[in-house]
Amino acid sequence: MYLLLPFLNNIVLILFNCQNKQIYMVIAASIKGASKEYKTGDTVITALQPTTFDFMKKELTLIIGPSGSGKTTLLSLLGCVIFPSTGEVYINNILANSLSEKELASLRLNNIGFVFQSFNLLAPLNALENVMQPLRLSGISKKEAKLKSEQALAKVNMESRATSLPKNLSGGQQQRVAIARALVTDPSIMLCDEPTASLDIRSVSIVMEELKMLSDSGKAVIVVTHDLRLKQFADRIIYVNNGVASDKPSEDEIFHN
Repeated sequence: MYLLLPFLNNIVLILFNCQNKQIYMVIAASIKGASKEYKTGDTVITALQPTTFDFMKKELTLIIGPSGSGKTTLLSLLGCVIFPSTGEVYINNILANSLSEKELASLRLNNIGFVFQSFNLLAPLNALENVMQPLRLSGISKKEAKLKSEQALAKVNMESRATSLPKNLSGGQQQRVAIARALVTDPSIMLCDEPTASLDIRSVSIVMEELKMLSDSGKAVIVVTHDLRLKQFADRIIYVNNGVASDKPSEDEIFHN
């Protein structure tokens, strides 16, 4: 049985009649009719058609599509890295469209964690120092930043490698440090752009299990990928093809699956 509470913009209450348990799902981000176009001379390129989705906490969402399909554009809108050409983007019920650059930077720092395919760790710094960087940039003391960073590394089972430089870590270990860095500010949303593309099969499973644990703990984890092997970790899948996003796969995708 589903009960919607329309007077709460950012909360959807779902009641499951299962062992008398109630599960509350909270909207972490929304895009409403959001699209993105680019102009090259007289040519208009549509990267993403008008799209409407809610992204929930406690949910791992895969955004699947081939290269150039528009999936990274969708992720960039959610990350407030680009503005939509039309429509609106909400992060924790805050309309991102109306914010200044300074306000957007603060919104990203405090609400959104980014995990990239290339890890983007700083080579001269060890794992702990890399994780500390977002906190130090936000003005938190070195002592407090160190404590929170140690806790973040522990959440991804990397506390034993805190003093290791990135060059001495495997690809999977580097990605887990990158996840800890994204996690350290306690964001409600984790955005991951092809986080497993550079990893071996064993590391893929480890990293995705870590991301699934983070979603189970209350975060909205959103993963862009073209790797269909990741479907087993998803609570929900959004398919993007030729700039069109849908919760149903296209006939071509069904055929190739």
